[in-house]
Amino acid sequence: MLRRLYDWTMAKAAHPHAQWWLAAFSFMEASFFPIPPHPLLGLMCLAEPRKAVRFAMIATLASVIGGLFGYLIGWGLYDTIGKSLIGALGLTDSFPVAACHLNERDWEAIVIAGATPVPFKLLTITAGFIGMNLLTFVLASLAGRGLIFMTVGVLFRVFGAPIKAVIDKYLGTVTTLFVLLVVGGFIAITQLGGSGEKGVDPCAGATLETMR
Repeated sequence: MLRRLYDWTMAKAAHPHAQWWLAAFSFMEASFFPIPPHPLLGLMCLAEPRKAVRFAMIATLASVIGGLFGYLIGWGLYDTIGKSLIGALGLTDSFPVAACHLNERDWEAIVIAGATPVPFKLLTITAGFIGMNLLTFVLASLAGRGLIFMTVGVLFRVFGAPIKAVIDKYLGTVTTLFVLLVVGGFIAITQLGGSGEKGVDPCAGATLETMR
């Protein structure tokens, strides 16, 4: 079954309209959509390694534009849209903590979120909510999103054929490793931001009232 799903997805990834879907997923995921574009990007790069860098650029730019939409939600539409959206995404408890980290780390928090499994939409909406400098936000988003997406694009452009051969032969093992990496990434992110003393996060008790 996994093999059939893989073959079907690979066919869709090579579809002429796949680039538009990639741009749409990248835009939406940065502001309100729960499904990340990374799997689609990876499969598109597998299907057409020669276009991998192009796909990565599309994902990066669309994600940053989507991030600006998320910023707008946090800046001017939080009470009418943002609060309900954060709740629907299950990020209510994480929102004040993210705001605290943005206040403490500024652009570093955006770069970290853009290049890791942290939901990027959480940081984009939060950045607008606290009124983060817009230019700083855009540059940090380009750096974070570019780091992860362009790395994928360059790797597949250079090693596309060998990588595809390995995945074709060891699909089950590769899928298991990917899941473990994602889970490990989330665990690692939860350890960031510790105060250095007993691993306590100084933002753990943050509230919206103290962050705005």
